[in-house]
Amino acid sequence: MSEPITAGSLRPTRTGAATVHVDSIGPVEVTVQDRDRTRPFLLLHGGGGAATMAGFADLLAERTHARVLMPTHPGFGGTPKNAGLTGVSDLARTYVALLEALDLSDVTLIGNSFGGWLAAEIALLGSPRVSGAVIVNGIGIEVDGSPMTDVSGLTPAELQAHSFHDPRRAPSPPLGGGKGPSPDIPALIGYTGPTMSDPTLAERLGDVRLPFHVLWGESDRIVTPEYGKAYAAAIPMATFTPLPRTGHMPQVETPEELLGALLDLACR
Repeated sequence: MSEPITAGSLRPTRTGAATVHVDSIGPVEVTVQDRDRTRPFLLLHGGGGAATMAGFADLLAERTHARVLMPTHPGFGGTPKNAGLTGVSDLARTYVALLEALDLSDVTLIGNSFGGWLAAEIALLGSPRVSGAVIVNGIGIEVDGSPMTDVSGLTPAELQAHSFHDPRRAPSPPLGGGKGPSPDIPALIGYTGPTMSDPTLAERLGDVRLPFHVLWGESDRIVTPEYGKAYAAAIPMATFTPLPRTGHMPQVETPEELLGALLDLACR
């Protein structure tokens, strides 16, 4: 059973940063970009860092007039990380504490890659502040016959080839920057472990009681559409929607198509 969460008060510590209090962990500083426009969305980035979500956060806020919060996971992008944050469930409890501190309700989670796993863990906490979630090419489960590609040793060029339907559409320089592996990979592994999966997650997802949508770029070579279908099948109220001509990061490669799919789902 998860430990209770004490949100405490939201105390600005610097521009774009806030401190929340999580039981058994203590104070956690989270860097948050907040596009404040009514209905709240919490966008959760993957291993490529906050830059992989920033453009889509702007697009979502502009087109839907919604409030869009986009935190940088502690430890990514050079942000501070409380030593008590040792796993995905700890980070999930931190974000529930953030929602409580901000007194938000009817929050929709949107998570890509590692952020999809994180969205699932947040949903499993059962917070009444969360009303639904969208997993976009998520990771975290283990699927027989469709394993996740080990990205830890890939060069940026190799990672782009696995991540994009058309690598020519990848940002230049690569998201995460540099000629070697992304500097955020160690931060990612600090939460996920070296396998970047949890063998218990698929079974635990059977306890989710929220509407879930699983959207998947069909050209993803990191986690295939078969992996995505298994993700959706593990969640009782989930739907699965393929995204054509799109790889692992639809919010970067085909943001208009991703937004269109989200709006279509909201109208059902």
